[in-house]
Amino acid sequence: MNDRDIKRIEAHLKTTFANTTIGLRPRPKQKDSCEVYVGEEFVGVVYQDEDEDGSFLFEMAILSEDLA
Repeated sequence: MNDRDIKRIEAHLKTTFANTTIGLRPRPKQKDSCEVYVGEEFVGVVYQDEDEDGSFLFEMAILSEDLA
């Protein structure tokens, strides 16, 4: 993912979730994805969609201990 994609996705997530503390951080060993944070808390990963050029997938795990 290039810097332009990262900025576009970050802006989209901030608007969609009405949260200005959302930030994307490149993954050091992966070029096709970024980590998503809310403040300093890791919440998921955004990947380039292999099937549709220019599209991305957001994956967020919700663990049982997060729901307690």
